[in-house]
Amino acid sequence: MQKYVFREYNSEYLAFFTSEKKKIVIALGSTAKIEHIGSTAITNLGGKGILDIVIGIPESKFGESKKKLEEAGYEFREKASYPEKLFFRIDYPYKNRKRRVHVHLTKFNGQDWKEMIGFRDYLLKHPEAVEQYILIKKEGVKKALGDGDIYIKHKEKFIENILKTLP
Repeated sequence: MQKYVFREYNSEYLAFFTSEKKKIVIALGSTAKIEHIGSTAITNLGGKGILDIVIGIPESKFGESKKKLEEAGYEFREKASYPEKLFFRIDYPYKNRKRRVHVHLTKFNGQDWKEMIGFRDYLLKHPEAVEQYILIKKEGVKKALGDGDIYIKHKEKFIENILKTLP
């Protein structure tokens, strides 16, 4: 999988999320709060083409949910995890390449949940911010040359500024 390539928005993302959500509900049950986040959740945004999903659960269910997600085929990524958010990924074959899914398991209504949902909702309500973010993401891809830390750092200020506006 070629990292940090800007891909145009694809209308298939919503169907892909719906399918993935069903798989997660089977693994975790219907009480888990499952939301589509990231660039694939914002019509016309574009980005790396990775489907991002946040799952909100009570903190007491982290261990049990981690095990169930792993049993469902999601790979736990310790390096990208911390106590308040566990990170997983899974790849699917798709049109001669991979379709990657990132899953963020976090405390429902905790800080991470509120920031991820809040950022998504802000972009959904502010098309001018989406246009600005497209330019930032494209610049980031060019500067990063495949280096994730550089790409993330390039977007950081934009994201932080939006997060500051959230309640």
